[in-house]
Amino acid sequence: MQLCFDFDRVAVTPVILPQPSPATPRQIRGKTAYHAGLLAEASVADHYQRAGYTLVETRWRGKAGEVDMILRKGDQYIFVEVKASKDFSRAAERLSRRQIDRICRAACEFCGTLPSGQLTDMRLDAALVDQYGRIEIIENAFWEQ
Repeated sequence: MQLCFDFDRVAVTPVILPQPSPATPRQIRGKTAYHAGLLAEASVADHYQRAGYTLVETRWRGKAGEVDMILRKGDQYIFVEVKASKDFSRAAERLSRRQIDRICRAACEFCGTLPSGQLTDMRLDAALVDQYGRIEIIENAFWEQ
């Protein structure tokens, strides 16, 4: 069987595709912040790995919330919250009490899945990244004395 088209008899109807609406300044800032956060997390992961840590999870999400990064060194698990801002002090200011509580609950939830459970040796760090990509690690950042 052979097909034959008669192009003189076919009516051509132009198709108008919908144009995406231009991004608002807020959407642009949101995308920029999202990608800057991903880059900061990747830099921090690389920093820890060069120091001998093993990356276990990134952006681990449990019922209690999300942890940016979970690392391991020996038997200790390290839960890291990454904050990027213009400078280290502004990054640190962005850690709220509510966020710290969420990270602690999520860390406990994660440890509950491990063989040693809540007896797992753990540490909660804050990794601050400034506008130049410099990293400052605050070990045991959420430990109340």
